[in-house]
Amino acid sequence: MAMQISGVTIQGGMNILPAGGSSPSPGGGGFQGSNYGFTSGGYATSGSNVIDKFSFTSDGNATDVGDLTVSRNSLSGQSSDASGYSSGGDAAGTIDKFAFSSDGNATDVGDLTIGEQGAAGQSSSTSGYYSISNTIDKFSFSSDGNATDVGNLAVDRYGSSGQSSDASGYSSGGISPSAPFNNIDKFPFASDGNATDVGDLTQSIYYVAGQSSSASGYSSGGSPITNTIEKFSFSSDGNATDVGDLSQARRLAAGQSSTASGYNSGGATPSNVNTIDKFPFASDGNATDVGDLTEARRGVAGQQY
Repeated sequence: MAMQISGVTIQGGMNILPAGGSSPSPGGGGFQGSNYGFTSGGYATSGSNVIDKFSFTSDGNATDVGDLTVSRNSLSGQSSDASGYSSGGDAAGTIDKFAFSSDGNATDVGDLTIGEQGAAGQSSSTSGYYSISNTIDKFSFSSDGNATDVGNLAVDRYGSSGQSSDASGYSSGGISPSAPFNNIDKFPFASDGNATDVGDLTQSIYYVAGQSSSASGYSSGGSPITNTIEKFSFSSDGNATDVGDLSQARRLAAGQSSTASGYNSGGATPSNVNTIDKFPFASDGNATDVGDLTEARRGVAGQQY
């Protein structure tokens, strides 16, 4: 089934959802960074191939540091310690990879088993995950290649946000052709398998951005267009709580995570925006506008280094 959302065609699904630096990401791989956040792809006046990079150590605007292999929107993002990945979207099943150690263009390194718009992205220390419909795809960070289908989501949906702890991937919110969801799904990194429903967001929401601290998952923005920042625990299954607001209500943004803060970049209000918002992990609170992307666009993917 295809849906047309403000110029973005959704084929069975939608989400959404670092070059340079001195130190690798800590903990469980690339789900947090110390140096830079990246916003890749999306839809400006047409599909975009831009890879933007912005600093985690000082607030400011992003710079254009490379291109994806093809312009596309409604894609998902994954991060290893060394590379950023942009997967799926309206370029079907392509998995693009770009280096964090130097600015430059991405290369096509493999294919997904299911190429749709609107998947959530998750990252373990060894693998990238792409979850949409009821499929959980997994691809290796250590060697380039195609993804394999390793499990199912608890609820068939798209437009979810992705979060990652050291041990598990999460897919929260989303929509089916009939209704939005508030589900928080969780699946293990240690062994392939299906996700389980472990809690609820405070609202049924889709086209959301995901962030991850070492202790909690965050879901920010989304549609119906909202500025809400929600938080749920990684240490115990349960429902999310509303812990703050973005600087503006929007959907179809990218999420990035440093060791100290969550970021929400781009999106639509419904008009496209270039805003980079930042909110703290150490205490609950509102986000602040700390910079701009190089172009206003929605349906973007996020990575971090």
